[in-house]
Amino acid sequence: MKDRFRVGFAIMSGQYDFDKAPDRRGTDSLKWGRYRGRDVIPMWVADMDFVSAPPILEALHKRIEHAVFGYALAPAGLPDIVVQWCREHYDWTIRPEWIVWLPGLVPALHLMCRAFGQGGDEVIVFTPVYPPFLSAPKRTDRRLICCPLREEKGQYTLDLEAFRNRITPRTKVLLLCNPHNPVGAVFPPDMLESLARICIENRILICSDEIHCDLILDPVRHKPIASIHEEIAACTVTLMSPAKTFNLPGLNCGLAIIPNADLRRRFAQARAGIVPHVNALGYAACLAAYRDCEPWRQELLAYLRSNRDRVVKTVKETPGLSMIAPSATYLAWIDVRALDLPEPAAFFEQAGVGLQDGNEFDGPGFVRLNFGCPQSRLKEGLHRIQSALTKV
Repeated sequence: MKDRFRVGFAIMSGQYDFDKAPDRRGTDSLKWGRYRGRDVIPMWVADMDFVSAPPILEALHKRIEHAVFGYALAPAGLPDIVVQWCREHYDWTIRPEWIVWLPGLVPALHLMCRAFGQGGDEVIVFTPVYPPFLSAPKRTDRRLICCPLREEKGQYTLDLEAFRNRITPRTKVLLLCNPHNPVGAVFPPDMLESLARICIENRILICSDEIHCDLILDPVRHKPIASIHEEIAACTVTLMSPAKTFNLPGLNCGLAIIPNADLRRRFAQARAGIVPHVNALGYAACLAAYRDCEPWRQELLAYLRSNRDRVVKTVKETPGLSMIAPSATYLAWIDVRALDLPEPAAFFEQAGVGLQDGNEFDGPGFVRLNFGCPQSRLKEGLHRIQSALTKV
């Protein structure tokens, strides 16, 4: 089995075929299981349909051959690989001791709300936003404050004036998403610095979810907000993971980078007895991803750019639809308000396409489409969307 596994990838000669994807129907897939037994193309939850990079599969195969799956620690060398990744890709110098390993980033959002402030204190978010940003404050006895993103010159931006006006003495935490899910915006460094200065003035801690930072589609460079200045780093918890980039969400491995030792201690205390450790396979995949899979990532980005452009072109050509092209992620945030549909996602589901309803993101009148799939599947999904709208 091992030899057949290796030969199967050797013939690819370093070129990865994203046009082919395994059939995920009838497996343990959350994405595909939602529509089991129905002719619906799943384009909702944020995992891709592509096979993982060969070095990751090799690493998992080797770990499985060891045949013992006890409690795991981060493999030797993994923290240094993360340090190297941040330095090479983001010009950000971090230290291994700043890293806190997590079995995913959603628990970290809850930990931030739980660790800092008291019951009834406020957590502020920019909307529309990934649903756990909206639920984490409520689940931790915090008050959610929403600040809408602003559209300006064909881009989504942070409305800093509105943000400042929403701050009260009880505002303790900002949950920031950059690159932003679902709109795909990459916020520029000067805007991030201005945002951070407001937070510093008002003693607000920043939790910056940067899980999509390795999926930049436009010719811009992601800038971690904590890398801008030491003063900003001192009040920031940065969340990263290989999960989205290398299609590993089911292996549950992520990390928080926390330069401030006091914040790191309080964060660790909040997780005690609640959040488990990363599992052995998650660590193995993380190490292989950051160490060995840059060529695969570059080919993935080229493929996703092509898919993104197809979505943008189709939306532009379709009456009743509009969107701002995402600069990052494999997610399209599509405006369907002109169609006046009472339940947009349900409408498209009846047409055979499973999208995520904007209401879940505090974005009514929108749908989110995942274009991290083979082009043939994307083409069919977009065709179904257009066909359904001819009947409206």
